[in-house]
Amino acid sequence: MQAPTRADYVRTYFTLFACFQQEREHIVHYGHPFEYADQILIVFFTMMSIRRITAFKTQHRWLLYHLHEAIALGFEKIPHRVTLSRRYKALYPILQAFIAFVGSWAEALHPELDSRVLIEDASLFKAHGPVWHQSDRLAGQVPNKLRNLDQDASWRKSAYHGWVYGYSLHLTCNRSGFPKLAQVETACVSESQVIEEKKQDLFALMPQAVVGDNAYFKAMRVRRWAVAGVILLTPAVKWQNGRYATAYHRFIAQAPFNSWLQSRKTAIEPIFDLFSKVLGTANNHKQLPLQWLAKVRTFLCLGVLAVQIAMIVNNAFGLPLREISNFLTAFS
Repeated sequence: MQAPTRADYVRTYFTLFACFQQEREHIVHYGHPFEYADQILIVFFTMMSIRRITAFKTQHRWLLYHLHEAIALGFEKIPHRVTLSRRYKALYPILQAFIAFVGSWAEALHPELDSRVLIEDASLFKAHGPVWHQSDRLAGQVPNKLRNLDQDASWRKSAYHGWVYGYSLHLTCNRSGFPKLAQVETACVSESQVIEEKKQDLFALMPQAVVGDNAYFKAMRVRRWAVAGVILLTPAVKWQNGRYATAYHRFIAQAPFNSWLQSRKTAIEPIFDLFSKVLGTANNHKQLPLQWLAKVRTFLCLGVLAVQIAMIVNNAFGLPLREISNFLTAFS
């Protein structure tokens, strides 16, 4: 069986981004047009992430030393490292909207890429550099000898790693693990807050149900979403008393809702591992290689988009959906 090449992946990036831009033609852009197209920078920054090159000065030098690859990507001239840094930090809203577009666009390709049942979860990533103890952070004091501190990060307790100082990736995927939506916040931002912010985008995918853990449960949210025609499925372990609680637990124990609820861990948790393999954050509590919220948001969304593209190309080539080794090999 023929394996996809880098050209196949780059073509997929560019083709989908052209469709994405066509859908957004009504959005008015002010200011001077960009000298370097977003899609070229997205592919370039993805390649740099896979090659573990995160310093913008080094990225600029890489382009200078690999002019043939730069031209192949579409660069007519080499951007300055300051331009790379500025555009990188500004990419997050574009990436977030592009991920949502790809998540919706892929529904027609294969039943494994549908949006009938969506899974919601969050994963913590440790900040690069030292930690800022909560007492000092709340007081706004940085100890004199503390260097290279990421002051955007915040604290949250992980079921796997204990207390983590860093950021969280809030992901929506389907039962096959195909990413649909992504949002990146500091670690202390709760899942309950994020799902309310994502509600409009979630409902735009027209799911029959959204599945999450106990962090997403609110009785009023279950009722409001039911009125809108969306079932919110959670274990709701702390909601046991009363006739409404009894009715809800009886409801989620029925087929197919019980199987949808049980599929949460097998659907979404392995996908976080794929992101870590793409981005190189598999060790040391998934520690990030760069700092500050603006850059972390772009970095993590590049990983989400990369997995989307890899899965779409896998579908076209008849490969297992979650096989990303070809993607990593193509961009290494």
